[in-house]
Amino acid sequence: MFLHTCPFFLSNYIKLMALIKYIEHNGTVHEIEVQNGLTVMEGAVQNDIPGIDADCGGGMACATCHVYIKEEWYSKLPDKETGEDDMLDQAYKPNSNSRLSCQLSVTDDLHGLEVHLPEKQI
Repeated sequence: MFLHTCPFFLSNYIKLMALIKYIEHNGTVHEIEVQNGLTVMEGAVQNDIPGIDADCGGGMACATCHVYIKEEWYSKLPDKETGEDDMLDQAYKPNSNSRLSCQLSVTDDLHGLEVHLPEKQI
């Protein structure tokens, strides 16, 4: 019997994850490992993070997944898709660092991302 101990053979089974830090308006911190390919919103919903409602399920039609991005992370994110600014205008107290978390796909590059949740979602 031949046993493979090299991780190369397991590479098809390993799911890469990024650590995302969700910070509630009251300061409560939730550090969650989110699978690459999911969105920041999906990571929150799957882990019952309070403060992200995601009423439209990620269709960019409700702005209830609105988050604030720390300045040092904002430039590392992909540009906003067409219509995201329009939806953010419907969010609760949007600012220049606002994003819809349904539009932020998790990758290794986002390991350590901090998102701050608004006081409420509309």
